[in-house]
Amino acid sequence: RCTSYSEVPYWTSWLDPFEGLLLEYSLPQLCSDAFFLRFDFTDGPCLKILLSKCLGTVIILGSMFVKLPQIVKLMGAKSAAGVSFLSLLGELLAITGSLAYSVAHSFPFSAWGEALFVMLQTIIIGFLIQHYGGRTCRGVLFVLLYFGVLAFLLSPLAPASLLTAMQASNMPAIIVSRVIQAATNFCNGHTGQLSALTVIVLFAGSLSRIFTSVQETGDTLLVVTYVVSVACNGLVVVQVLYYWKATKKFLQDQRELTQP
Repeated sequence: RCTSYSEVPYWTSWLDPFEGLLLEYSLPQLCSDAFFLRFDFTDGPCLKILLSKCLGTVIILGSMFVKLPQIVKLMGAKSAAGVSFLSLLGELLAITGSLAYSVAHSFPFSAWGEALFVMLQTIIIGFLIQHYGGRTCRGVLFVLLYFGVLAFLLSPLAPASLLTAMQASNMPAIIVSRVIQAATNFCNGHTGQLSALTVIVLFAGSLSRIFTSVQETGDTLLVVTYVVSVACNGLVVVQVLYYWKATKKFLQDQRELTQP
């Protein structure tokens, strides 16, 4: 028989907007029914999907500010001492490859969205490294060239084989970029203007991305990339902690030199 409006439980009406929001956010209908119709919050697979979506959202929100401490630190000191431009280029290659590969494969934004915001902040840091090194024109050229290449990679003109190759090259790119930064830290005996907060948050984000990539993409190449990223970022985190006192002394000396 037909169900009249009055027979529909009140709680289904006020939960409808939340159900619609989650459906738009790619929560499967089966999970939506379990959560909002049967109030079953013990469904293991659905809980994993929901956790993955929530983690992805937190990572993306955090990525909007993840490198802000590094940018502020460089601008405050008006120096990029200890921050390797070569390491940054390797990191940028990895971020760009991951971004273009994910867009081409139509992965959900929650699975890769942080790459967009981290990329923009990394570009700013790259420009600041050149600017504070007295090479402002080179910094401007770097920004223009990068966005030209990015426009090509995100266009239909970019071959799928190139994007796959870039994603595969992420692992060596990440390794090389972090080894360069680690070698710079080792040779200097401190981490200079490298932001400890940024390094630690990047490490935590990569760690969380292993889980969300398994849940949302199932792409082995993407998952392995984040595993490698965790290991390499972990190395720099260890150095930040190990050189903490030496870095503090270096920065203090730098401030004394710049003060009149």
